[in-house]
Amino acid sequence: MNAVPDHYRGVWIRKLLETPQLRDVTTFVSWMQTSAWHADLRIPESARQGGVPTAHMRASQQGFCGVTAVTQEAPGEVCTWHRRMDFQPPQAAVDAGLMVFEAPDRVIETGLHATYLEVWERLPDSTGQTIVLGGLDSAGGDTQARVLVAGRYFVQVRPRRMAWPNDRPPGQSLADLVAHHPALAREMLDFEISFGVLEAGRWTIERSTLPAMEGRSLPCVLRRESESQANITGGFSAGPWQILEWSCAESNV
Repeated sequence: MNAVPDHYRGVWIRKLLETPQLRDVTTFVSWMQTSAWHADLRIPESARQGGVPTAHMRASQQGFCGVTAVTQEAPGEVCTWHRRMDFQPPQAAVDAGLMVFEAPDRVIETGLHATYLEVWERLPDSTGQTIVLGGLDSAGGDTQARVLVAGRYFVQVRPRRMAWPNDRPPGQSLADLVAHHPALAREMLDFEISFGVLEAGRWTIERSTLPAMEGRSLPCVLRRESESQANITGGFSAGPWQILEWSCAESNV
């Protein structure tokens, strides 16, 4: 897969969503993009209202991680997000949008397979270094856990451990599944996408699919051990982690 063009890389915050049914300016949405990988997190304002979020409120969150492809198509470029890990159940529709850059740090996305418009703005200090690490188990297999760094921003993705129920109808949402299988709600919601800032060896979590993680500040240092492996010290798995990208002059971050 070809590398994503430089002008996509960094952390983008959604400023507006418009569909035929709604106009949304309150949902927190971040999209981190490296040269190949993306991590997306979407937390509705309603999921953080009224104290401790209920299972139904948490099930309204969205987020996913995978690889990105960009192709040319007038009058702009088509960006396709190939989701490998998804907080919500998999959907049949392809996630792709027509991207038109109004400015280097502002892009308008319109849907190709759904009717919507999104306005994105890139965060300052989110370009420059990019790192992507993949979790490895004791046998060297891929755990599907991912760590992504873009500039001063850091995302951790840890998928749920359980498989979807066998009786899941196509197109059903996570909220539907939680309502239908309340005994499995905890396992189905145990999927972490945490977004925050990495500075001076500490990761401060701003938003997470796990509400209890928000506001926490954890020790965190990424150390490159070889061409293919790295370790993370702090509140993380000791590793090793497989290096999927390391576009950074330093061996420790």
